[in-house]
Amino acid sequence: MSEDLPVESAEFGGGERDESRAFDSVMAERHRLLSLAFRMMGTLADAEDVVQETYVRWYRLEPEERDEIAAPAAWLIRVASRISLDLLGSARARRETYVGQWLPEPVPADLFADTAKAPLNSSDLAVDPLERVTLDDAVSMALLTVLESMTPAERVTFVLHDVFGVPFDEIAGVVGRSAAATRQLATSARRHVRRGRRAQVSPHQHDEVVRAFRDATVGGDIEDLLRVLAPDVELRVDGGGFVNAAPQVIRGSDRVARWFMGVMRKQPALRLERRDTADGLGYIIRNKGRRYGMVTFDVSDECVTNVWLMLNPMKLTNWSLD
Repeated sequence: MSEDLPVESAEFGGGERDESRAFDSVMAERHRLLSLAFRMMGTLADAEDVVQETYVRWYRLEPEERDEIAAPAAWLIRVASRISLDLLGSARARRETYVGQWLPEPVPADLFADTAKAPLNSSDLAVDPLERVTLDDAVSMALLTVLESMTPAERVTFVLHDVFGVPFDEIAGVVGRSAAATRQLATSARRHVRRGRRAQVSPHQHDEVVRAFRDATVGGDIEDLLRVLAPDVELRVDGGGFVNAAPQVIRGSDRVARWFMGVMRKQPALRLERRDTADGLGYIIRNKGRRYGMVTFDVSDECVTNVWLMLNPMKLTNWSLD
């Protein structure tokens, strides 16, 4: 009997190692799932909720059911997408009662680096190549604000197909449409993206214009500031009800310039510290050493066309306090 013990022990240990490897392989998908859910939802808190619920559903499966899933990564992405689709409806309802303007959450440039570079199945990415949209950075504020204008089904389809390379016949099961209908959703989503984009500039040009904006704002030179603002520039401020913020979009170079000049006059202790964001150069704003906000920019034709000012502290938690 004692001779059998080492054999039983070895078998038990092998089983533990198999379970451990399976656990590690599933958990290795977490960052990619968070990347997908963030593109779907627009905030890290909502994305975390999606990922957590996805893993809850995975571990609710019986071991035999999990064993039957040939591609766990694909299963996790499909489930996370369905959860996101369900939550987008309620998220929109919450945003209708949001205090002031709602903006997606600004994130560091490298937060989701390489998470969407290896699509699950790229076999039909070549379909309708003229319709494809070139994504310079799939988590930029510029794109996330466009995604907000889409229907939930359009958004889920666009993210799954154009960012993660999931084929239309698989997306059809997520959104409850036919494969042909999901193609139409993707086409409609791309129209939103094209309408929301102006002529793109290089990262170097973007950062040069943003530095000029910062120098003019800090220096108090309204003429210099007006020179770097597009005539139809728009400023959006998200305070989330925690701080005073402009309740409506501020449009036009003169109004935007005077708004910033007024803020700097009233709060001379404000300091702008550079950060690399998903949109390029941006700035953490500090007030007497305390983190106050984050400002990011969209640049086109050597002018700032959009300014996004995040003052809601709940959407700044991913930025260091240093």
